[in-house]
Amino acid sequence: MQKLISELTRLYLPDGGLPEGVLARHVQGQAANPVRLAASDGRTRALAIPFPKMADGEDTQHWSRLCEVANALQIALGFPAPAVSISGENGFALWLSLEKPIAAHLAQQFLALLRQAYFPDIALRPDAASAPLELPPGLHPATGKWAAFINPGLGASFADESGLEMAPPFAGQTALLQGLQRIGEAQFLSALDKLRQAHGAMPAAGDPAPQAAAAQPGLLLKDATLEDIVRFLHAKNIEPTFRHLLPNADPVPPPRARS
Repeated sequence: MQKLISELTRLYLPDGGLPEGVLARHVQGQAANPVRLAASDGRTRALAIPFPKMADGEDTQHWSRLCEVANALQIALGFPAPAVSISGENGFALWLSLEKPIAAHLAQQFLALLRQAYFPDIALRPDAASAPLELPPGLHPATGKWAAFINPGLGASFADESGLEMAPPFAGQTALLQGLQRIGEAQFLSALDKLRQAHGAMPAAGDPAPQAAAAQPGLLLKDATLEDIVRFLHAKNIEPTFRHLLPNADPVPPPRARS
């Protein structure tokens, strides 16, 4: 349990934001209290994006939308892979971790612009960047089911589930978090600037939303290799430029010159 607490603290919790004893009771299901990711000064180093089940959509539509957004975060905005959780109530969430805290108004603006660009059909709270929320793993107070981080490759199998009936193993939750990287300050500010520019050039009502960097259907999170990305971008007549490679990534041959 201590390793899990360390990972949750490293990735999502503000300095001094939640006493270790309180967090220990939370992950054991002994206290089901929402957790505030923002510090007392209003700055936050973590963002959660909920994807609730859509009442008028297909059974897996909320999962498909999560995958589209997760791929856009990595391909279009250059972020490391986010964590994925099942909510314990009615859907999924993406979890983003920042190396340095940012002001709540910047975090809220980022979430609002991201929603406008990639998931306008899903509601976003006006205080989404600062409101208390259910931090996985934990027991949801309304449903009595467990919120938990999940392997993205198994996400579709949870589309009809509101949560887990039993507490997830601490070791498994820790393993899902240990490999996650935090978003650098320059990465975040660059992504925010891209979204601001896109917002300033949004098409008129009724025009299709920009899809230049959206992932192809079925391209799920970490399952997307560099070869997949190059192939997809070439199909859109886009010449990719990679500024860095993830550790242990398979090498990609240079793109062939086009006539």
